[in-house]
Amino acid sequence: MRAPLRRFGLAAALVAGAFACSRPAPTEKTPEPAPPPDPAAPPYTGPAWFDDVTEASGVRATTRTGEEADRYTILESLGSGVALLDFDGDGKLDVFVVGGGYFGGPDKLAGHPSKLFRNTGNMKFEDVTATVGLEPFDWWYTHGAAVADYDRDGWPDLVVTGFDRVEMFHNEPDGKGGRKFVAVGAKLGLRATGWCTGAAWGDLDGDGFPDLYVCRYCDWSFANNPNCKAQTGGVPRDVCPPQKFKPQVHALFKNDKGTAFRDVSADHAFKPDGCGLGVVTVDVNGDGKPDVYVANDATNNFLFFNRDGKLEEKGLGAGVAVDESGRYNGSMGTDAADYNGTGRASIWVTNFQGELHALYHNLGDGRFDFRSRKVGIGSIGLSRVGFGTAFADLDGDGWEDLAVVHGHVLRHPASSSAKQLPVLFHNVPGDDGRSFKDVSNRGGPYFKVAALGRGLAVGDLDNDGRPDLVTTQSNGPVAVLRNVPDRGGQPWLGLKLIGTAHRDIIGSTVTIEGAARTLTRFVKGGGSYLSASDPRVLTGLGGVGKVKRVTVRWSWGVTQSWDGIEAGAYWELREGEKVAKKLP
Repeated sequence: MRAPLRRFGLAAALVAGAFACSRPAPTEKTPEPAPPPDPAAPPYTGPAWFDDVTEASGVRATTRTGEEADRYTILESLGSGVALLDFDGDGKLDVFVVGGGYFGGPDKLAGHPSKLFRNTGNMKFEDVTATVGLEPFDWWYTHGAAVADYDRDGWPDLVVTGFDRVEMFHNEPDGKGGRKFVAVGAKLGLRATGWCTGAAWGDLDGDGFPDLYVCRYCDWSFANNPNCKAQTGGVPRDVCPPQKFKPQVHALFKNDKGTAFRDVSADHAFKPDGCGLGVVTVDVNGDGKPDVYVANDATNNFLFFNRDGKLEEKGLGAGVAVDESGRYNGSMGTDAADYNGTGRASIWVTNFQGELHALYHNLGDGRFDFRSRKVGIGSIGLSRVGFGTAFADLDGDGWEDLAVVHGHVLRHPASSSAKQLPVLFHNVPGDDGRSFKDVSNRGGPYFKVAALGRGLAVGDLDNDGRPDLVTTQSNGPVAVLRNVPDRGGQPWLGLKLIGTAHRDIIGSTVTIEGAARTLTRFVKGGGSYLSASDPRVLTGLGGVGKVKRVTVRWSWGVTQSWDGIEAGAYWELREGEKVAKKLP
């Protein structure tokens, strides 16, 4: 029998032996709970890191789950995400909010409209959903979004996932000097049934065109909708855990030169053994090819190493499938970064109540070590359920911090609350080289209000060199958070990478050599939870010194360096071109 508060992983093994996804109990000793925060520790004081500018920004959208119908389906627990993309090519990030859905009848699902907000500058946005062709679209019950230029025409396209459907929206001229999105999924053969959740792009076979990995969750349906008892006494029913259902096979769609997509999951021996949610594509073993990491709920997480286009799942052997006690977690969100200056991409995963969020330290040679306790992640306790998350250098000191939004999936959780507080982790020196300190009390007003947090995207919305945040919550409004701390004059650097003929470059690695130390950053696809972040590389340069050289190891390509790049601006780096372009 599992410990009493394991997920539903979205939770506990309430009746673990009967659940379809359950695993044999491991023989390793269950670790002691993480220690509570030290009450004698000095408070982390100073000005707020973020200002909630949602009302003034003009971004007004609410993601919906259909909870008001009181069906208590597991479908309602996932929520939906948000994507950042410069759809009109004006150099400013726009915001796409995935609408979610509701119950349109006893055995029918319907979709709430998704919305697109154009960035007009100075943290102001206008709703252009109607003018870009998305308002009249027949939306279905939606969850996630992912962004890539699938046909290499130089414009970012948009894929949206949801229940029993994936749709591709092609970014094309509207005939009036603007842009519009046209649904082309059927035309391209991009057909996906089943419960489709997280998605990530990446050129997995080296032909220059991005392929699409789509997570699938479990086999819930109106016909397979059991009545599950609540954890809390006196409450007759609550949402069922994923262990009540069977996992579905994830999908990998091969991009045939921007003209069609084929499901090639069978070619890579995908199996129905992971309830997939978050996914990130990134080069974790330094071979210049994008690998795929998947956060699975209440099942082992996946790590697919890219062997020259063939994906090999090695999560358990690599040490990133389970926690330190050998148990699977209820994993939702994920990201990857060089958090400690090794030059390697470590993996980060947000987990369920009763579990530590997982930091898998990259040891090299395809091996990882569970470091959550060593780096201080346990300081926030074990009562929260983590979803959207991202690494970002939030304070400009040259070290990547972490942002996490939380929210339960049960309506009546035991030993916790449904609405939960978000968390900011500051990357600071520690006994393990680097550690993470909970600085949520400096997050600003947003970090003091509990919510049903789900999606999170990070990006520089006003191009001031500071990463901003956009978050979603189930049945609540989207939040736009402007990064505002005084950095004491610390410099920053932004990089926009463009592959030859707009080929896909996810899996590329960037090194920024400074006078004092060198930074490593990764070009990633997917990440977080059902969301897509700024594709540009942005970092503070505190403690780095004057930039001497920037080097890009292009995915599936050569290594190239540029000198003369100055701090305090965004620069365009084109594959094969010797001169970097400073952007306005």
